[in-house]
Amino acid sequence: MVRAGRFQLIISSVVVLELNNAPMQVKNLFADLQEYMTILDADAAALALQRGYLDAGIVSPKWADDALHVALATTSQCDLIVSWNFKHIVNYRRMKLYCAINDAYGYPPIEIYTPEEMLDNDEE
Repeated sequence: MVRAGRFQLIISSVVVLELNNAPMQVKNLFADLQEYMTILDADAAALALQRGYLDAGIVSPKWADDALHVALATTSQCDLIVSWNFKHIVNYRRMKLYCAINDAYGYPPIEIYTPEEMLDNDEE
């Protein structure tokens, strides 16, 4: 879907670092998609929002990178996040809290989905 231009692939610089420990097939996938990627670096707005998430206890400081992923997507006006991180990102309770903090900081809610939810299963 990314190659077909249906979605723009935006990742954080934190993901690039996390890929160092990823399985080879994941590294290869990201290498194949690199020409379609925009990589975001943390800026003051994202770091402030990340701090808001941490201060609200959405995740503990140990998982600050997860909060930064959500903050970068929010401050960069991404339409949605697609993640396999079911503990700290794709989590109903946490999603509501991320959106509440976004509202308090003047940002719109961010939609968060699993990769499976993004598949186009239409048989037409």
